[in-house]
Amino acid sequence: MSDYLVIVESPAKAKTIEKYLGKKFKVKASMGHVRDLPKSQIGVDVTQNFAPKYITIRGKGDVLKELKSAAKKAKKVYLAADPDREGEAIAWHLAHSLDLDVHSDCRVVFNEITKDAIKESFKHPRAINMDLVDAQQARRILDRLVGYKISPILWKKVKKGLSAGRVQSVALRLIIDREKEIHAFIPEEYWTIESQFFKGKDQFEGSFYGIDGKKRELKTEEDVKEVTSRIKGNSFNVTNVTKKERKRNPAVPFTTSTLQQEAARKLNFRAKKTMMIAQQLYEGIDLGKEGTVGLITYMRTDSTRISETAQTEAAGYIEQQYGQDYLGVKKAAKKNSNSQDAHEAIRPTSTLRDPSSMKEYLSRDQLRLYKLIWERFLASQMASAVLDTMSVDLDNNGVVFRATGSKVKFPGFMKVYVEGNDDQVEEKDRYLPELAAGDEVFSKDTEPAQHFTQPPPRYTEARLVKTLEEQGIGRPSTYAPTLDTIQKRGYVSLDNKRFIPTELGEIVLELIMEFFPEIIDVEFTARMENSLDEVEDGHIQWVKIIDDFYKDFEKRIIIAETEMEEVEIKPEYAGVDCEECGNPMVIKMGRYGKFMACSNFPDCRNTKPIVKEIGVPCPKCDKGNVVERKSKKKRLFYGCDRYPECDFLSWDKPIARNCPRCEAMLVEKKLKKGVQVQCTACDYKEEQQK
Repeated sequence: MSDYLVIVESPAKAKTIEKYLGKKFKVKASMGHVRDLPKSQIGVDVTQNFAPKYITIRGKGDVLKELKSAAKKAKKVYLAADPDREGEAIAWHLAHSLDLDVHSDCRVVFNEITKDAIKESFKHPRAINMDLVDAQQARRILDRLVGYKISPILWKKVKKGLSAGRVQSVALRLIIDREKEIHAFIPEEYWTIESQFFKGKDQFEGSFYGIDGKKRELKTEEDVKEVTSRIKGNSFNVTNVTKKERKRNPAVPFTTSTLQQEAARKLNFRAKKTMMIAQQLYEGIDLGKEGTVGLITYMRTDSTRISETAQTEAAGYIEQQYGQDYLGVKKAAKKNSNSQDAHEAIRPTSTLRDPSSMKEYLSRDQLRLYKLIWERFLASQMASAVLDTMSVDLDNNGVVFRATGSKVKFPGFMKVYVEGNDDQVEEKDRYLPELAAGDEVFSKDTEPAQHFTQPPPRYTEARLVKTLEEQGIGRPSTYAPTLDTIQKRGYVSLDNKRFIPTELGEIVLELIMEFFPEIIDVEFTARMENSLDEVEDGHIQWVKIIDDFYKDFEKRIIIAETEMEEVEIKPEYAGVDCEECGNPMVIKMGRYGKFMACSNFPDCRNTKPIVKEIGVPCPKCDKGNVVERKSKKKRLFYGCDRYPECDFLSWDKPIARNCPRCEAMLVEKKLKKGVQVQCTACDYKEEQQK
């Protein structure tokens, strides 16, 4: 019989921890929360200081029975749920269900699941932190009041299945406000002039800068003609050369939000997928002879702090692998003003477990995310990169072109990792030959180009998470569920990885703005998040912030119930009939975009994808047309609209002409620098298009 019982959330976590603690400890899993507010009712008594009415979650009765039995046999019970508000609340609910004293030293916390961290944490058990619990309760009760009070009104006035929430409504507002900006945007014309320059055999690019040394913008074609008419011949004089040395510093280690952003950019992972895989890496991976080991630190954090031990180990690895010059200067982490506690950043539990050594133990996606975390952390501990930059002014009769270039003098952290961005623009060296004032260079292929200013881009998941964090909306645990919810409800769809609001989303937001303006007010929601932080810090009571909110909210509920008008969402007909029952097909919005469904639902459940023809007949059957389709992993491909009768498939876009050499199908092949037309049968290729 074991002397001590340890309770964690998941079997994977239990398996990893048990091997570190020895035979005297038995580790069991609660399978997440064991108590919660009931789904069938609001579960909050607003007349009794918002007292929550917790019940045992359906299906957790047997789990609790087993835990109670094990607890009775143990000398002591330790609650080792995750080290955040949610984990503290799970521990508190377990203590209540198992009749444990919350003031006893029954709580154990750790930021990583490694032997040293686990052993150390059990040397310092503590009481359950009721401030943390109250902060979690306050969020849960606030969200319950908002959701269970507003949602039934939306069901009655719009349609069933809708919901409203504090964070999700603000996220929806950001997306819709951006869409309004895009529609209201008026493009402005502007021009650029690019030219190729030569000095001997060396070639480089330059752009028009200004006239007589002063920067000038080109608004119209007339401006361009004025400039080009002043250029005499193709000889330019180098009038100014500026050389500088620039340092580029590494990014700090990942927080939850920056991990979600970077995984979206570099790995094409949704926030939900990122957190699911990160949880697996945190809870433990079987490494063969080494056993089950947690590979990363806790993945819900807004801290960039790194332990001394981790810094020392990383420094040793960097010096051994790259040399002393690559060692970074130790610097204190910047603490997020909203940081919940003294968590560390997300990092590998050991730098020595490099990604190549983990290949045989991890799935493809696990390895990709681990590699991202490992590289980001290692780079954060490395020296800054040093770049030599050069700017050259080239003059012809007062017309000044400017050429800029840079090259890496010392790669530093860039040898391991470079942070991504939403636009997927790679930073590369831009070559300039050695030039000096007075040198003569020659221009060729001077090309004016017309442009128009572009509206702000729609939000990607990465950009939306970043904006929510910058505005103080939500916390590490809320980003992924928020993005998931607004898609599930059909308020937004994703097109080319960017959020587009649906008609339903716009209707719901308009109603919330009219009757519950504080719910979608960014500043109000940010202040509420700060209030929850103050509850956690023990500065205010959780009941007060809910009471302050509810006084006005209750009045607005009464007004909305009586004054909100019903909204009829008219069906959008697809123009085709259902092949199964003959009724018209209608356009519906799902979480992945539009699709066709039978208007006779639920009697007929026929659905069809909406396909986009590309104007190319099927090269295989000559009867159908080639259409765009998406794979299960949302990758675009091209197939015959007669599928499954015709199984034609191409990952590259076919075009409406055949190869001039062999008459086979031509396709547009996407390359790093643009698109190239290629033959699918022979080696025929056309000039690459940008």
